[in-house]
Amino acid sequence: MIQLWLYTTLGCHLCAQLEALVHTLANDEVALRHIEISEDDDLLARYGVRIPVLADAEDVELDRGLDPMRLGEWLRARGWLDETALEALLAPPPAPKPAKPAFEHNGRRYLS
Repeated sequence: MIQLWLYTTLGCHLCAQLEALVHTLANDEVALRHIEISEDDDLLARYGVRIPVLADAEDVELDRGLDPMRLGEWLRARGWLDETALEALLAPPPAPKPAKPAFEHNGRRYLS
């Protein structure tokens, strides 16, 4: 199990996005410990404009890790990256299927 700390504050939508991205890209189950920065003046001064900040057990931090490549590199350096998940996330979306042409029958137009 991967143990990580997430410096966050109540209602941080970027923190929620990062949490989802970590769970998507990690190659093992992730246990995130949420650290509320608004309750501690020192934490607020240190992380207030940097959240979301992810930290590992060695206290190596990744701030603003919402870029999948940055987060992927950070996870890869620790042996925690699911390479297939990163490739899938970065792959261009499939081309849309060409629309079937409309046709007319008895004076009415139909979309197939």
